Amino acid sequence: MERDSSSLLERSALVLDSFPGGTALSLAEVCARTGLPRSTTHRVLVSLTNLGWLTRTGNKFELGMALFELGERVAIKHSLRSAALPFMQDLFAVTEQTVHLAVRDRFDAIYVEKIHGRSAMPFPSHTGGRLPLTCTAVGKALLASEDPDVVAEVLAQPLRRCTPNSITDPKRLALEIDSVRRTGVASEREESAIGGCCVAAPVTMAGKPVAALSVSVPKAQFRPELLAPAVRTAALSLSRVLSRGSTARES
Repeated sequence: MERDSSSLLERSALVLDSFPGGTALSLAEVCARTGLPRSTTHRVLVSLTNLGWLTRTGNKFELGMALFELGERVAIKHSLRSAALPFMQDLFAVTEQTVHLAVRDRFDAIYVEKIHGRSAMPFPSHTGGRLPLTCTAVGKALLASEDPDVVAEVLAQPLRRCTPNSITDPKRLALEIDSVRRTGVASEREESAIGGCCVAAPVTMAGKPVAALSVSVPKAQFRPELLAPAVRTAALSLSRVLSRGSTARES
């Protein structure tokens, strides 16, 4: 019975993970994305719909509001996001470009928050979405602040390619991470999306990386020497706020 429950949970997680943000999928599309049998996929979709974790319109399914409500209860959404938003808003006011807040989940960067204007370039990032650490400035900033064994584990994996400019050579990426450690700022040039560039800096608490802040701009407007000081200052300021909050809770 325990194995059956575990298997059901695993299948449900696999189905939920197959949905990209804001996109509805048919039964056939979910089958193709998960590799599960059609009958199994249908049972899981019906169960998740009954729970409110998915919604159904016609023959299409999409992520439901119940998942959004659960996500809003996650501690990181309340503490980190609440503390970061004022600094993100300041960065957006100064740069008028897309601002991201991201955290690390194993080999990926997960975007916790995003601020952008109406005319912003359509970057592949979205709140709740993920991209490889190695293809993003936020990912490089997070890795540069991590313990060496974490970096070694990431570099030992096949490095994924989002664009022809993504770095897939572990030695080259290791050198870039070393550079980020020295400067405190990471950058990427069309490595996650053609036409887009980014500058990021790590956010730390008690010396440990908890997030990264970034500003993403179209390639034609990329001036890292101008963006880096603002991003670095915002990340350091947020780090101080988080560290003070941690000290206050401990006392």
